[in-house]
Parts: sequence; structure tokens; C-alpha cells
Amino acid sequence: MKLYHYALSGHAHRAALFLSLADVPHELVEIDLPGGEHKQPPFLAINAFGEVPVLDDDGIMVADSLAILVYIARKVGPSHWLPTEPAEEAQVQRWLSVAAGKIAYGVCAARLITVFGAPLNAEEVIGRAHATLAVMEQTLAGQRWLASTEQPTIADVALYSYVARAPEGNVDLSGYPRVLAWLRQIEELPGFIPFQRTRAGLAA
Repeated sequence: MKLYHYALSGHAHRAALFLSLADVPHELVEIDLPGGEHKQPPFLAINAFGEVPVLDDDGIMVADSLAILVYIARKVGPSHWLPTEPAEEAQVQRWLSVAAGKIAYGVCAARLITVFGAPLNAEEVIGRAHATLAVMEQTLAGQRWLASTEQPTIADVALYSYVARAPEGNVDLSGYPRVLAWLRQIEELPGFIPFQRTRAGLAA
């Protein structure tokens, strides 16, 4: 497998992280986003939206980080990463929706401002980030993993990258001890790979 990747993208990191956690052999192919490689015809031929990551599984092209998580989980077969029991699977899907919505427009957007200079309203996106973190903190009060499972799932992988680097977007995690403990649990999993740090925001 090949993963078309950009090291500072949390979307790309979540895909690379799961490939490593699931012990799936793969090659990372770095795409030069600052140089506009993702907007050139060769890359647009594999993802018309011009976004990373994209997974190439022997010619099967899977775009979108969350789609990649689901694809890999199904590819490796029955496992705790994507349970098939209906209530548990529904919880996983719920948190994948959070990753695509509230995380993307909260902690991710806040980091886009400081790391990439995105013209967004910092107060608004930081407020959204804290609202999501508060729900995560409450959720983790009585359980170790987001989807109420005994072991981690792709829901945890989906939220990890941007939450871990929230301080780069001026989002302070110090008021969320359970979220911090959850981050440490993921970092202790066999096969964990860190998300590249930047000196931005509170991490500057």
C-alpha cells in the first residue's frame, strides 16, 4: 500500500497512524502541498478534490482520511478497531462524524490559523474547540475510549491528531485531564507514531 501524505496534515497523520497501529505494511509518499503538487493533474487524477491523504491499495484508490480508516479496519478483518455489534458500531460512526464536523471546524480550524495562516475567526473556532473538548471530557468520565468499548477503535484514532496538537492552535488542554489521559493511552499503543509538532500558538 501507498499513502499519499503530508507530514503537517492531521488528516494524513490519522491515516498513517492507523496503518501503523494496525501493523499494515505501507509506504508514505510525501506530497508537496506548499508547492501545490496536490493541485497538479497527476495528483488530481487520483483525488479530484486535490486533498491528502489518499490510499493506493494495489490500484484501489481510497480518498478521505475517515474513509481510509474504515477501509483499513475492514481490510484487516474482524477486530476491536471497527466493531460489528450494532450499538458499538453506531458509537464509532458517531465519533467519526464528530471528527468530520466539530473537530474539523474546531481544533483543526484553530491550528489552520496559526500554522497555515488561514483567514478564520480565531475566537469562534477556539470556542467550538472547547465545546467539543468539554463533551469529550464528560464522555471519558466513565470509560477509557470514546465509543464506550473495552479497546480502542478508529474513533479514537480519528480524533487523536488534532486534539493532541490543539495547543498549536491556541487551544489550552490543561482543563481536560481525562482528555489528556486519553491522549497518553493512545500514545502508549504498540505501533504509535507521533504527529509532527510545530512551534505555533501555545506551543511556540
